[in-house]
Amino acid sequence: MTSRGGTSEAMLQESRQFDAPNDPRSGVTSDHIARSGPDLRRIDLNPDFWHPVAWSHQVRRGRPFAARYAGEPLVLIRPETGPLYALEDRCAHRQVPLSKGKIEGETIRCCYHGWAFDRKGSCVTVPYLNKPGNGRGVRAYPCRESGGLVFVFPGNPELAARTPVPQPCQVDNSEFRTRRFDPRVECHYSFMHENLMDMNHQFLHRRQMGQITARFMGQGKGEDFVEARYSFARKGGDQPLAERLLFGKHKDIDVSQQPVDEIVTVRTSYPYQTLQIHDKDGDLVMDLWVAYVPQGQDQLTTQTFGLLSVKRPKWKFLLDLAWPVLGVFTDRIFHEDKEVVEMEQQAWRELGGDHNVEVFPVVRNLRDLLICSGVPTVRTSL
Repeated sequence: MTSRGGTSEAMLQESRQFDAPNDPRSGVTSDHIARSGPDLRRIDLNPDFWHPVAWSHQVRRGRPFAARYAGEPLVLIRPETGPLYALEDRCAHRQVPLSKGKIEGETIRCCYHGWAFDRKGSCVTVPYLNKPGNGRGVRAYPCRESGGLVFVFPGNPELAARTPVPQPCQVDNSEFRTRRFDPRVECHYSFMHENLMDMNHQFLHRRQMGQITARFMGQGKGEDFVEARYSFARKGGDQPLAERLLFGKHKDIDVSQQPVDEIVTVRTSYPYQTLQIHDKDGDLVMDLWVAYVPQGQDQLTTQTFGLLSVKRPKWKFLLDLAWPVLGVFTDRIFHEDKEVVEMEQQAWRELGGDHNVEVFPVVRNLRDLLICSGVPTVRTSL
């Protein structure tokens, strides 16, 4: 079987060996195993999906905006009339960034010699020649807006029309309040997927959340998704207000006796990731949507685009009052995650590859999904 990304089933079988623990009877160590299969950190994100590259409010009418996907420079253009569009951010003449140019009508004009390009990337004017057909065009990218985000389709443009544009989170639902976050993280996108999927790392967040433990409630997987379900229990200490808003109220009783008042479902639906919390009645109370977009050609720097929607309580003003506290709380949690995944990336650099020995079945399934769905590449250097 070959996935959309082109990774073979044989490679996947090798990757399962790659994650195996040490076997003292055979004399094979994790160091040997870690080098035997495809390195997940050398699997590029599949470009044949809609990937966010900017927030809609950043792209102002009449002002070109520079963005990037996996080393490809993009310019986003909201013309004086008509919808937003995206082009390669290099003039075909001297490769000067078009984002430094000027929008005129529905075209963008290069700041250097004034070559003008339309939304299809065609060169429509070379001012000093004043003849049609003289200038070479630039690449145009399919471009859409959804949920306050600008998405481009960096892969095969023929696939864009039949690939759904994400409808992230509860942005348009008045029953929820939504905040944006977009930190840049110095690591491969796969570390971010693993971090959120594996809720067993709550010890990392002990300063923010106190004595809390994740209870694994099961998993699911399909051709293009992996999900894990958890409940959280408090082992002791006071529960922060912001945590109560996100995970519900947890009583200080024996963990095994604490009722399951909410279910937290983390799901990677390639290439996006979500976290949803449903209360004991099955109602959605929190909805997180996030995309991890590689910036450099080596894909070892990731721009995060996330939306977090929280259900308004009966007394809606209470959430508004607590909103700044919730923002500080979630920012601190993400900062701790950011720090640890960047340490993982640094270890990958120092060791010359991926030496992770994964034991949690959900993360093993996630790694399989990322390998099968992504695009293998050969790195010339670390």
